[in-house]
Amino acid sequence: MSETNVSPENVDLPSPAVEEEKLSSSTVPSSETTINSPDTVANNKAAVMSPSMMETFRTCVLSGGRIDKEELRRKLTMPQYLRHAMRDCIRFQDPTAMSSRIGDKDEEGIGPPETPMVVFINTRSGGRHGPVLKERLKHLMSEEQVLDLTDVKPHEFLEYGLGCLEVVASLGDSCAKEVRERMRIMVAGGDGTVGWVLGCLTDLHKKGRDPIPPVGIIPLGTGNDLSRSFGWGGSFPFSWKAAINRSLLKASTGRVCRLDSWEILLSMPEGTIVEAPHSLKRTEEFSLDEGLEVEGESPEEVTCYEGVFYNYFSIGMDAQVAHGFHTLRNEKPYLANGPIANKIIYSGYSCTQGWFLTPCTSDPGLRGLKNILRMHVKKFNSLEWEQIPVPSSVRAIVALNLHSYGSGRNPWGNLKPEYLERRGFVSANVDDGLLEIFGLKQGWHASFVMVELISAKHIAQAAAIRLEIRGGEWRDAYMQMDGEPWKQPLRSEFSTFVEIKREPFQSYMISGE
Repeated sequence: MSETNVSPENVDLPSPAVEEEKLSSSTVPSSETTINSPDTVANNKAAVMSPSMMETFRTCVLSGGRIDKEELRRKLTMPQYLRHAMRDCIRFQDPTAMSSRIGDKDEEGIGPPETPMVVFINTRSGGRHGPVLKERLKHLMSEEQVLDLTDVKPHEFLEYGLGCLEVVASLGDSCAKEVRERMRIMVAGGDGTVGWVLGCLTDLHKKGRDPIPPVGIIPLGTGNDLSRSFGWGGSFPFSWKAAINRSLLKASTGRVCRLDSWEILLSMPEGTIVEAPHSLKRTEEFSLDEGLEVEGESPEEVTCYEGVFYNYFSIGMDAQVAHGFHTLRNEKPYLANGPIANKIIYSGYSCTQGWFLTPCTSDPGLRGLKNILRMHVKKFNSLEWEQIPVPSSVRAIVALNLHSYGSGRNPWGNLKPEYLERRGFVSANVDDGLLEIFGLKQGWHASFVMVELISAKHIAQAAAIRLEIRGGEWRDAYMQMDGEPWKQPLRSEFSTFVEIKREPFQSYMISGE
């Protein structure tokens, strides 16, 4: 934000012979995509297990089956005249710059592929594998269908490439129409890259340009929690060439699931200088939910940002550690040249940020988030805001959507029905319209949570969240969303607000199971 195509670890492995039989008999869905029930295994957040050596073993086993590359190419590759038309439209940033290509159709005399596909690849992810993987993908499809994100941004493809198909289809080209309707997208990168593409697809929906292509994942990042949650695995496999073939085949036939996306609105006093992450954009149109009054004096002018996340938002010590790691990686990129190196450096860096020692050495007023934070939530099936006490021992608060956090961990835990009923919680799913809010205490507590010896501190489940943060002795707070951290300056006289609510549109994800 390297690749595997394994199922979650609670799925039994078939023998290679059985797996090959399944592949040979698979069929491609029609242009009318079937959305699976929220109760499917892929959507159950609690089904995500922690990573282990078994994942690598299964990757090798599943990569053993043979796939006919020519058949795969016929299934995925678009007609040449459409590929070249889309390429020209992207190059000239004009969805109508393709008239010279339309006449080539009759020379080919071929129809649309069963599952036309475009792959976005972040060649900076996955260590040394990115450029090699890019060439492999071009060989399996076509050069025009593999888009390097350093050259073509997701919004550029959707505006001009997909726009080209829509223009050609409007001229009566049935092939272009079917390619547009059947289109699927694969993202080769980390969670941040996947979120970037999903955000652009949400904008496509807002413009009324349906149908929205579903998204599959080739995991090239460090955590790959989105990839794990939908059965694409958590790492790039050893036998990656065979795994790529199988991933593309699964992406062409896999069922489509829904994923909640969450809008975050950030408001701070005018004049506050913040280095906002890529996922946050400045906005002039901002208003807090009027159902909850603001306590204290409000500034006359405010600076506002908005963004979308799919996995988690957090505030506190975990975000401070992430911010330090990202700063170090940007200053000395040679230290972090792959997922394993990243995890080693990240673990070591967490020991230098005071998570383990600060509770014993610092002023109590500088320890817990309770000193700077007030939290309100709207609970399940409720329209009223309710204030939630912040435990004094909590030094990090996480609002989690997936239940795959920190490279496949499940800090919320697998909760028993009796406990859920007693706490007023419901079973967690990626499309249930709820965030699970939990707290992490000092570093030792967080460490035990991350190895799943204990669960995190359960705070609430919420359909909307309002955080009010005010400084005092705290000059800064650290925040992050989907792995992108930032340092948020605080003021003692005015509050900074974070408001989170669910986007009406649910993203479409392809299951890799």
